[in-house]
Amino acid sequence: MSAAEIKKSAEGKMGKSVEAFKHELTKIRTGRAHPGILDQVQVDYYGSMLPISQVANVSLIDARTISVQPWEKGMGQKIEKAIRESDLGLNPSSMGDLIRVPMPALTEERRKELTKVVRHAGEDAKVAVRNLRRDANEHAKKLLKDKLLTEDDERRLMDEVQKLTDRTVAEIDKLVHGKEAEILAV
Repeated sequence: MSAAEIKKSAEGKMGKSVEAFKHELTKIRTGRAHPGILDQVQVDYYGSMLPISQVANVSLIDARTISVQPWEKGMGQKIEKAIRESDLGLNPSSMGDLIRVPMPALTEERRKELTKVVRHAGEDAKVAVRNLRRDANEHAKKLLKDKLLTEDDERRLMDEVQKLTDRTVAEIDKLVHGKEAEILAV
């Protein structure tokens, strides 16, 4: 593995860590309705568990209400039950074939808890990025030991990986602050 490959590999993996963190943030509920909130809710569809998005059309009615339109007549009650039993704290209501899922307003205490969850998830993402930096630096030291890299090149590579790490950590911090602001906005 060359110095350029080490840097490119670290850059790609750090990018994936940021994307995974962004995906994690979408699961954290704010006061607003977001169709992605129901992504992790599984519903029993003829004996197999499927995400709601695979058995119904999930869309927004307004800023605080999600609509779920089942594709089959008999699925309404099952979807409603799955949403109610999920740990999301949502209470769906049926209107014929349409299921309305109103988003309850968050209490101040719950908002503060959610900011702690966001910070913790951000810290986990930063730890993952720092572990990738450590792995890249170990590869660089191995190349130096095997005399495939000069000391100057090793130092340069380690500096570039550190700058990449700093940029990625700053991006994660920015995402954390943005999500906190979104949660604390009333």
